[in-house]
This record gives sequence, C-alpha cells and structure tokens, in this order.
Amino acid sequence: MRAATTIDVSIDQDAIASPGTAPVANASTWRKQDTVWMLGLYGTAVGAGTLFLPIDAGLGGFWPLVLMALLALPMTYFSHRALTRFVLSGSSRKGEDITEVVEEHFGTGAGKLITLLYFFAIFPILLVYSVAVTNTVSSFIVNQLGWQAPPRAVLSLALILGLMLIVRCGERVIVKTMSVLVFPFVAVLLMMSLYMIPHWQVGEFIHHSASATPVDFLKTLWLAIPVMVFSFNHSPIISTFAVDQKREYGKDADKKSGRILVLAHTLMVVTVMFFVFSCVFALSSADLAAAKAQNISILSYLANQFNQPIIQYAAPLIAFVAITKSFLGHYIGASEGLKGIVVKELRSRGKQIEDKKLNRYTAIFMVLVAWLVATLNPSILTMIESMGGPVIAILLFLMPMYAIHKVPAMRKYSGAVSNIFVVTIGVITISAALYSLL
Repeated sequence: MRAATTIDVSIDQDAIASPGTAPVANASTWRKQDTVWMLGLYGTAVGAGTLFLPIDAGLGGFWPLVLMALLALPMTYFSHRALTRFVLSGSSRKGEDITEVVEEHFGTGAGKLITLLYFFAIFPILLVYSVAVTNTVSSFIVNQLGWQAPPRAVLSLALILGLMLIVRCGERVIVKTMSVLVFPFVAVLLMMSLYMIPHWQVGEFIHHSASATPVDFLKTLWLAIPVMVFSFNHSPIISTFAVDQKREYGKDADKKSGRILVLAHTLMVVTVMFFVFSCVFALSSADLAAAKAQNISILSYLANQFNQPIIQYAAPLIAFVAITKSFLGHYIGASEGLKGIVVKELRSRGKQIEDKKLNRYTAIFMVLVAWLVATLNPSILTMIESMGGPVIAILLFLMPMYAIHKVPAMRKYSGAVSNIFVVTIGVITISAALYSLL
C-alpha cells in the first residue's frame, strides 16, 4: 500500500485486499490523493461549457440566472453521485469501468446499447473542445498578437496533436495535469471576476430583465438547463474515479467518493457562478449576442472588449487552460467508450484485439474526427444544446435512476427525494434539447 502522503493516483495491485478484508486505505482520513481527485473532477467540468455559460445564461435575464445558480449544486451533485454509485455497484472487488458494469447489470445487448450511448454522450463534447481551443488560439493570434491567423486546418491539427502528447502519457498523468492546472486557473478566474466588478451594471441588467413575462421566464429557464448540465458535467471521468475509489477504499468507496464529490461540486458552483454573474453584469445583451455570433468563449470576447493588457492576455490564457483540462478529461471517457464498443463487438464474434493496437486505432480515429470538426468550425452552443445535452441526460440522469429500481445492488438507494429531482432535470434537459432541434 502506498503511503498516505503520496499524490500519485496509481494503485499498487499487490496491495489490493481480497474480498471481505479491510479497505486498502482508511476512508475517514483525507489524503492528498483525494485532493488530486477533487481537483481532477473540477478540471474536467470547468471548460468550454463553463466559458460559454455566461452567454446563454445572460441572454435569458436576471431571475432565470438566479434560479439556475440555486439549482446548480444539487443538480450536479446528485446526478454524478448516482453515476458513481452505479459504477461502484459492479461485483468485481478490483473495480470495473462503466462499460463492464453496464454489461454485468443489463446483459450483452443492453450493454452494447448503453456503451454506445456513453460514447456518444462524451465524444461530441470532445469535438466541442476541439473547436473551442482552435477558436481561442486563433482569436488570440489575431486580436492580441496582431498577427495573421494560420490556416485553420494547420492550427487545429497542431493543437490537437499537442494535446494528444499529454494523452499518450496515460490516465494518471492526465488527472495529475488537470489537478495541477486547477490552482492557477481558479485563482485567475476569481481575479478576473473581481476585476470586472467596477464595470457591473446590475441595475440596468435587472431592469432589462423585468419586462419578461412568466412564460418567457419558464421558457428561458427550460432552454438554458441543457447548457447548465453541460457546463458542470464531468461524467467522462466518473468511471475512472469510481474504479480508483473502489480499489482504494473497498466497501467504504461510496462514502469517500461522496465526500470528494460534494467538495469538488461546491468549488465548481461557487467559482463558476460568481464568474458567470460577474461577466453578465459587466456586459450588455448586445455584447452577449455578439459573443454568441462570433462563436468564441466569453473570455475571448472580454479580451477583445477590454483595453487592458491584463485582461487581453490573461483571459485567452485562462480559456486555453480550461479547455485543455476538459479536453484531456473527456478524452479518457470517449476513448473508454469507443474501446468498450470495439471490445464488446469483437467478443460477440469470439475475437480479441491487443490493447496496444486498440489504443493506437482509437487515438487515430479521435484525432482525425476532431481535426475535421475543428476545421469546419460549427456553432459551439448549437453543438452543446443539440448533441451534448440529451445524451448526457440519458447517461447521467436517467440510466442510474433506472438502475436503482432494476439492479439489486442499487435498490438500497431507492426512495430518496433526490431521485425524483434527478429524473425531473433529466426529462427537462431532453425535452429542451429536442425543442431546440425543431
């Protein structure tokens, strides 16, 4: 067993206890590894969705924004806790990833279907980050450096290959990288939020929102929830997180993972919503509409609007770090889903594939598709609303709730009021996304 002072999330396989023995680590003690995971979860969630949230939320008005802020923590915590519990419900003592747990609980056919949904819940988000990181760097080159932007196809390929170099180092290096980047990111994000306070126009923003009817209020809130779900979503890394917790803490994994999640989610909601309110109060509705039309994050727009060197250079840097963190975290989930699909299909045919070869083909596929989409530059908010929202809702909100009623190992979680809340948010997210497509 590793010492409690280590920050390495790797596991000593020889130290894993056999079934029925005590957990590898004491779940009542907070370890540096727990901090690494807390920050890794935060790093996966805070990315392109967060940086585009002020645009959609601000355009909706003041009171929908207030209600969204109140819903953010319970919506994020209860849903991700349920998905973590689902992964923990697998029978393997060493821990199985979500694709294996799905097959164990629902059978081979349903396992293939849900694994496919898992992949399509995450892979489009990876494509969103590919577009976002390209637009952020391109905007910085043109507006801050005053240079001519390189051909989009060349820039996007260079950026994606650069991110893949980190991916090649492995999942544990990715988690560590994200956790390290979180500290400066949170500090600078808060400084940016505080810096914009003198530019707030709260009265004007509230007055502009006062003309909205109750119907407008409900419709705005309804259509904004998919972006909220996306902005705080870190389901791609939950499977890896749950497996590691099970290996470390055994039967106490649920208790410890819940503690890590609630701290990570509180950090997310406080920092992100403060940033959202600060951006919305400092910009007009016309500014927010212009940022949406330019298909850039709110930070890139702020850098172009404020004639201050700190903002001009810090804002794009924050955006780049945030998007990079989330790209890395979502690559873990997307690659896990794609490999799960391939393995299950080959297994049904009595075939196997070497892990090394599977990893290589997965990486090549991801790079080529991400490069193509980043070069084409589709609307990021449209991708979030139409592609990310509904499939994430099925995976994150509805599937774990269904499992609570169908899987014996999860029935102990039935009857909680939070289950009704999670299902309601899931249904609202799916309906709003479908409405947006009409």
